[in-house]
Amino acid sequence: MITVEAPDNSKAKAATGLKAAVGILEKWGASGEQGTAILRVSRSTYARAKRSDPGWEVNLDEDQLTRISLVLNMHAALRIVFDNPENLYGFMAMPNHNAYFEGKAPLELISQGGILPLYEVFKRIDSLRGAQW
Repeated sequence: MITVEAPDNSKAKAATGLKAAVGILEKWGASGEQGTAILRVSRSTYARAKRSDPGWEVNLDEDQLTRISLVLNMHAALRIVFDNPENLYGFMAMPNHNAYFEGKAPLELISQGGILPLYEVFKRIDSLRGAQW
């Protein structure tokens, strides 16, 4: 019996996710340094994702994929909450005086590099959408 295996395109999928996350971070106003800390990737990988070279592939670990997922899901939640681009893309850079943020912008907290602040900010943003899914 002949078996045919599907090609492993996980590196291409990882590159697509990384490119999307980098694009979102750029729209949020994140610097390159912040973006590399949030996604835990090298400056060269971040710059390559920003360029969106066709056919580019990248090998990412589970932590990096989780970070990309959190950024994409924060963006999805913000798209539900806000209709206007100023809030959709500006919210992450706005000082927030709610519990946990203590006057800091969400972008400031998630750019510290830890996965826990990234997850905590995601949970709080996700809760804004309420039952709107």
